[in-house]
Amino acid sequence: MDKRKPEWVPEASSDHFATNVIRGGRADASRSKGHSPSRKTWNIDDIESGLITGNRTMLAKAITIIESNSPKDFETGQELLKRLLPRSGNSIRIGITGVPGAGKSTFIETFGLYLIGLGKKVAVLAVDPSSSISKGSILGDKTRMAGLSSHESSFIRPSPSGGVLGGVARKTREAMILCEAAGFDVIIVETVGVGQSETAVRSMVDFFLLMQIARAGDELQGIKKGIIELSDLIVVNKADGDNVLAAEKAAGEYNHVLHMLRQATQDWDTKAVTCSALYASKIEEIWDIINEFVELTTENGAFLKRRSSQVTAWFETLLHEALLAKFYQDRKICELLPKLKLEVESGQAPVVYAVTKLLKEYYSGIVDDLPQASQ
Repeated sequence: MDKRKPEWVPEASSDHFATNVIRGGRADASRSKGHSPSRKTWNIDDIESGLITGNRTMLAKAITIIESNSPKDFETGQELLKRLLPRSGNSIRIGITGVPGAGKSTFIETFGLYLIGLGKKVAVLAVDPSSSISKGSILGDKTRMAGLSSHESSFIRPSPSGGVLGGVARKTREAMILCEAAGFDVIIVETVGVGQSETAVRSMVDFFLLMQIARAGDELQGIKKGIIELSDLIVVNKADGDNVLAAEKAAGEYNHVLHMLRQATQDWDTKAVTCSALYASKIEEIWDIINEFVELTTENGAFLKRRSSQVTAWFETLLHEALLAKFYQDRKICELLPKLKLEVESGQAPVVYAVTKLLKEYYSGIVDDLPQASQ
């Protein structure tokens, strides 16, 4: 056998067997001469200039930076957001949630392609659930939206939820700002869809769409869920084939009771409609409803009021996260926390006692660091 071939190559294979073996000596020689494969380095000016011209590669790089937990990337990301913030705020932000299997990805692809046909640029921030064990995510939304993801007027970014309540990635708000600065007209946030905790997205979008399906149990039972009271539109998907009548019945049941609930948005009556994302049925009607919503809320001031309250909520959320991070990074807490955990686990210390002791230790350290008044 040719010594250039690996041992696992069949003896009967021809010289054109599909392998490409590199001699170790040549590879080592190239490394010693400094000929290792080059890797492009990025700087914030390159990213900013590329992003504002709609370069999707630069947009993806920018989102990667703000999603990073590296302190260096944090500083870069915040500077980038500061520069691009004046260019944001010009899109319609739509949150789409619903139970797994409701057809959210199919709907988003059909809806997104329809909007592109109208001359819109569409960005999709699809949040995948993270495993509570491995912390990993499948991130398969680009595969499920193959037609939309390949279009030059679209941008799809799957991100892991990281276990964040509501199924929304921690940096989704920042990612929306970057997408708006890149010139995208419609930002769609597709959330995990896990039930009552699926409400965090409401605090960062203009229009909240809940996707349901018929024959998934008692439809009226869903009215008890707080998420429905937050919805601006309920869409009963998969209204096709022999499921049309069931979908229309489900939508009718929702509409029958929705008027008894408090309005999710000032002067806006939430309603339920049917659609078939698979056959693009009533997609235009849903877009008309969204436009009607934007027009109404712009006139009565609810649109800007909601955005202002969302910024305040964002501020409070980041403040809480910063305080928690500072607490867990404190040297005394890092030393004491493992010991107290063991005492709690073994039943040697009550939980309340352990928590109180940690807080006293932390705040005593803060007091010690304060400048002392002169006597």
